[in-house]
Amino acid sequence: MSEDLFASSASATSGNYDASSIEVLEGLEPVRRRPGMYIGGTDERALHHLASEVLDNAMDEAVAGHATRIEVTLEPGNRLTIVDNGRGIPVGMHPKFPDKSALEVILTTLHSGGKFSDKAYATSGGLHGVGVSVVNALSVETVVEVALNRELFRQSFSKGHPQGPLQKIGAAPNRRGTSVSFVPDTEIFGAHHFKPARLYRLARSKAYLFAGVEIRWKCAPELISDDTPAEAVFQFPGGLADHLAEQIAGRECATKDFFSGTQDFAGAVGRAEWAIAWPLWSDGSYSWYANTIPTPDGGTHEAGLRTALVKGIRAFGELVGVKKAKDITADDVMTGCELMLSVFIRDPQFQSQTKDRLTSPEAARLVEAAVRDHFDHFLTDNMDRGKALLSYVVDRMDERLARKAEKEVKRKTATSARKLRLPGKLTDCSADDPAGTEIFIVEGDSAGGSAKQARDRKTQAILPIRGKILNVASATAQKILANQEIADIIQALGCGARKDCNPDTLRYERIVIMTDADVDGAHIATLLMTFFFQEMPELVKRGHLFLAQPPLYRLTSGGKSVYARDDAHKDALLATTLKGKKVDVSRFKGLGEMNPAQLRETTMDPKTRSLIRIVLPMEFEDQAAVRDLVDRLMGNNPAHRFAFIQENAAEVDEDMIDA
Repeated sequence: MSEDLFASSASATSGNYDASSIEVLEGLEPVRRRPGMYIGGTDERALHHLASEVLDNAMDEAVAGHATRIEVTLEPGNRLTIVDNGRGIPVGMHPKFPDKSALEVILTTLHSGGKFSDKAYATSGGLHGVGVSVVNALSVETVVEVALNRELFRQSFSKGHPQGPLQKIGAAPNRRGTSVSFVPDTEIFGAHHFKPARLYRLARSKAYLFAGVEIRWKCAPELISDDTPAEAVFQFPGGLADHLAEQIAGRECATKDFFSGTQDFAGAVGRAEWAIAWPLWSDGSYSWYANTIPTPDGGTHEAGLRTALVKGIRAFGELVGVKKAKDITADDVMTGCELMLSVFIRDPQFQSQTKDRLTSPEAARLVEAAVRDHFDHFLTDNMDRGKALLSYVVDRMDERLARKAEKEVKRKTATSARKLRLPGKLTDCSADDPAGTEIFIVEGDSAGGSAKQARDRKTQAILPIRGKILNVASATAQKILANQEIADIIQALGCGARKDCNPDTLRYERIVIMTDADVDGAHIATLLMTFFFQEMPELVKRGHLFLAQPPLYRLTSGGKSVYARDDAHKDALLATTLKGKKVDVSRFKGLGEMNPAQLRETTMDPKTRSLIRIVLPMEFEDQAAVRDLVDRLMGNNPAHRFAFIQENAAEVDEDMIDA
C-alpha cells in the first residue's frame, strides 16, 4: 500500500523521472542558465562585474611585468573594449583539443586558463579560469584580437559560441597584446547598461593599485550625463599613497603624515601595499584589494592589518607610559580612518566567484609581518606624531567604553523602566504630557530655591546645577560620562545622549538655560550650549533649547520698578520711560538675589518674560562647520581662541571694553 501511495505521489508532483530526465549542460550553457552562480545576478552590479573580469586579466599581465598600458573604451550600443599591450593570449592549437586554438578554448571552456599554476603568473586575480569565458557566454557579441609575434589574429563569438575559426588578419609590426570587445546580452541583463562614471572609477582605481601601469580611459561623449570626462589617462607613481593624498586633501587629521608603505612578503611570493590616514570628524572608509581585485567584505588580509595596528599602538602606549593603552582594540585604531590595503599573493582563495572576501589563511600572517615593523617605525621615529595618534585612538577607546557602560546601565535598569529614576535635585512638574512643559537648568542652589517658588508647578521643572559644568569640547567621553552634573541633565531629560539621543522621548517641550546676567553666567550658559550641541545636537536642530533673559538691573521710581537686561537696555529705559524722573538703580548680583515674585515676573512667567531660542544659523547647517567653530572657541588649543579674539576685536563695543 505504501509503495502505491509513493508512486502516485511522485507521479502527481513531479511527473516521470527516469534517465531521460537528466540534462547535461555542455560548454557555456550552465552560465547562461544560472548566471547568478558566476557573477552574482543579472542586475547592474553583475553587468559591471563583466567589465572587472576582463580588466582584471589585463591587470594580471601588468602585475606580471608584461604590460605597461591598458585602454578602456565605452562605445555606443553598450560595447566595451579593453586592450592591453601584454604578451597576448596564445593562439596556437591546444594539445588537448587539436582542432581548437588555445584562444578558443579559453573563451569557450570553463576552468581553462593560464593561472592554475605559477608558470605564467606568480600572482593573479583569476583562480577558477571562468572569467573571460563567462563574459563571452553572457555577451551577444564578443570579438577578441591578439597581436602576437608581429601578426594580428581575430575571432568572434556570440552567446559563447564561435562564429568562425580563428583568423590571421595580417601583419602587426607595431602592436602586441590582447583586445577584448563585447556587448552584454539584453536577454540576460535586460535594460541595464554600462555606467560611464562607474567604469571611470574602476579604471582609475586599478591604476592606483599598480604604480607601473598606465590606463587610458575613453568614452563616447553622447553616453555621458554627468561630469565624467570623455578621455583621461591614469598613472600614479605613488600608488595608494597618491590615492590617499587626493582623498584627504584639505582635511585635518590626527597626524600630519599618513601611514603608507610597501613591503615584499618574507619567504613568500607577493607583497602588501597600504595607506592609512586618521581624519578628524570622519566616519571613515575602507578599501581592500587582493591581486587588484576589490574585496569589499575584507577577509584575511584585513585581519592581518588589524592585528599589526593594534599590537603596534599598544606597544607604543606601553613605551610612553600610557597604561590604559593595553585595552585598545583594533576597532579603536580603525574607527574613522581612511584606509586602503592591497596585497598580491600566490593562489588567492575567495569566498565566491564574485570575490567579495579573501579567505587565504596565510594572508593574515603575511600582512601582519609586513606591516608591523613599518608601523612601529611610524610611531617611534617621530614621537610627537606617535603620541598624537595614540591620543586620538585612546579617545576612540574612551568613547567605546562609555557606550558599553551606557548599555550596561540600560540593561540593568530595564526591569524597572516604568519607575523613572530622576536626579535628586530635580523638582519635576506635575503634567504627564510633555507638550507645554519646560525644564529650567538653573545656576546654583540659591537660584534654584527661588525658581522652585516662582515656577508654575504644573508645567515648569527646576534642575539646579553647581556652577560651571565640564567643558565637553575638551574632555574624553569617559570623563563626560563620569561627570555628575552632566549625568543629572541626561537623566532628567530622559532622551539619551550622542548616538542614543532620541528627541521623541524628551520629557519636556522646552529646555531653558537660566544663569546669572553677568560674565560668569554667560560662561556657564556657553558651556551648557556646548554640551547640548555635542551630546544632543538633534535637540538644538528641533528648536528645544532656549536661553532665559533675567534682568541685570532694577530701576525704581515712585514705588514702581522696571527691569533692564543689560547696560544698553538700562540706558534706553532711563532715556525714555524714566526720563526726567528720580530713579534708584540697583544691580542684581545673581538670580539668587531676586525674590520669587521678581524672578517669576521677569524671567519665568510666559506672559511677561523673554526667551532666546538657540538655533543653528543657515550658514552653519553643515554640522562640520559648527563643530569646527565650537572646537576653535571651546577646545584644548588656546591659540584658536586667541586668533578668534584678534579677528573679532574690532567689533567689540568700547563700553564693553571699559567695563
